[in-house]
Amino acid sequence: MENVPTKGGTIIAANHLSNWDPMLISCFVERPVGYMAKQELFDVPILGKALYALHSFPVRRGIGDRQALRTAVRKLQEGECMGVFPEGHRSKTGKLQKAATGVALIAAKAKVPVIPTAVLNTEQIFKWGSFFPAVKVVYGTPIYYKKDKIDKEELQCFTAEIMQQIQNLINSYKT
Repeated sequence: MENVPTKGGTIIAANHLSNWDPMLISCFVERPVGYMAKQELFDVPILGKALYALHSFPVRRGIGDRQALRTAVRKLQEGECMGVFPEGHRSKTGKLQKAATGVALIAAKAKVPVIPTAVLNTEQIFKWGSFFPAVKVVYGTPIYYKKDKIDKEELQCFTAEIMQQIQNLINSYKT
């Protein structure tokens, strides 16, 4: 937890195993963590209102939602903390999937640190025979987009660095 700044714009970038991940990542951080969440969740009347109240905002997946990117950058520049799942969806295999460059683009534009974060065993919650699995959330050391220019190649390199740090945390703490 000491790796997560208590103020200033910050991105917590994590692997995604289950619907429990946002709640578990957020409950150990000493500040509100908002999320980019799929638009469909905001279409559910009570859930949508709750998500907005929890500092989250919708993203239309699969289309390169520029409005969601602008909202993310604005929130970060205003000093908010935001959770992002670079893979864009839950992993069905438990292994890291290919990540989109969105998290790198947002970090580069907002000029904020990215905290690589590993969630472990959350896909086991409420599974038959593992009612209380050994769930872990590990927050890595902040990393920054350091290049002067923002281009596709640099964003891919920074995305790869973020995902490698997440994989290193998974490897180090896997039970």
